[in-house]
Amino acid sequence: MELTETSQMDPRALNATSVNADAAQDESDDAQLLKITAASSNPKMFTLPWEKPLSTWPQELLVNLPRGISRHVVRFVHVGDEVYAMKEITRLVAEREYELLRRLQKLELPTVTPIAVVTGRHDANGSPLEAILVTRHLKFSLPYRALFARNLRPDTAERLIDALAVLMVRLHLAGFYWGDVSLSNVLFLRDADAFSAFLVDAETGDLHASLTDGQREYDIDLARTNIIGELMDLNSGDLLPKGVDEVSVGNRLVDRYHSLWGALTDVEDFNPDEMWKIEKRINRLNELGFDVDELEMKTAADGKRVLVRPRVVDAGYASRKLLRLTGLDVQENQARRLLNDLDAYRASTWREGEELEIVATDWMREVFEPTVHMIPPEYRSQIDPAQFFHEVLDHRWFLAEKAGHDVPMGEAVASYIKNVLPQYKLDTAETQAINEDADSGVIDDQATYHDVEDDAENDSDAAVWSH
Repeated sequence: MELTETSQMDPRALNATSVNADAAQDESDDAQLLKITAASSNPKMFTLPWEKPLSTWPQELLVNLPRGISRHVVRFVHVGDEVYAMKEITRLVAEREYELLRRLQKLELPTVTPIAVVTGRHDANGSPLEAILVTRHLKFSLPYRALFARNLRPDTAERLIDALAVLMVRLHLAGFYWGDVSLSNVLFLRDADAFSAFLVDAETGDLHASLTDGQREYDIDLARTNIIGELMDLNSGDLLPKGVDEVSVGNRLVDRYHSLWGALTDVEDFNPDEMWKIEKRINRLNELGFDVDELEMKTAADGKRVLVRPRVVDAGYASRKLLRLTGLDVQENQARRLLNDLDAYRASTWREGEELEIVATDWMREVFEPTVHMIPPEYRSQIDPAQFFHEVLDHRWFLAEKAGHDVPMGEAVASYIKNVLPQYKLDTAETQAINEDADSGVIDDQATYHDVEDDAENDSDAAVWSH
């Protein structure tokens, strides 16, 4: 991860971390001691068994959550009241990924949150152990294989691809070159009827002031190839819904990416009497979930036309509005659904003339909070409250249509909990099977990793192995 064009980069990214991954390894005595560079003040970090290989950590520390396929040993660990993801990798790669994730977080991009990088680890005999990258577990998220282990809709693959396309566009707009785009390197959150995607693996990434078309197209082509292969692998394990064409889904990513990139970056040509089209374009970007901070407008060379292009575009139009009104920090599509319900509540209580902030406070107290408080305790780690609320609204509409009359909210919640919510629960056997599958991809265990590293200088594919 080489940071280039630093003078042109966003200052938020430049000052994100004190870790310098490109610094040479310090051979002093201090460098042989355990070192934890942390963005968290959790004191429990110092009580963990850093002197043991991660694959041998005691079961009482581990959390039985589904893991994605990785080339490295990965475990979810209880650290006080938090759940952290631990990944065992070489020092240089751990520091680079921590550094890059810190920068991406400062740019408010959808990634896992970096917590710490731990170096200078040694076992009880004094033999060196690999470094560990620590990130916060993204609550309610799942790797793609865990999603397909459930009875999902046939269009699930397409919805995941749509989420990945949005993630790629946002990262590319910020100047992030991924270098290893795949479903395996992403975590997914349910977002109303869609999904939101979060970057979870940034080992091969680079952050630039901006990307060339060639860099973007390489990422897109690699993503298409990897996704087709991953879906074929799912199909071979009978996890892919019937009728899904893996190649068509891979091609969908390319189409969705280019469509969204064009909507966000293309220069449009207007006549002076067509300025209403500017508002139309802004509304379209808002519908896509993006907020326009600035428009670049200039007169064409002939002086008869106006050229318009969004200069700064941020995602989260609806979610920021909901956060301002209610304090709820949710995904974009969830925010749209909650705002629609808030509008319906406002109309049904004849309060269109009141300040929306006041109405929102009452809606939270009378509608949203009583509903999500009904989530059974055993499911509170399985489903996000905003997603629960959205799905209860859908279920209520279904019940009302079937009954031919309106259904009370309490009745809808009870029916949803009984008939729909159980699909969210992965049992122990399913989680174990997913994690065994994930561990089958590990190449850097103690028996093989150092052999690979010793040969890296003479290996033409060393860049692949080093990540």
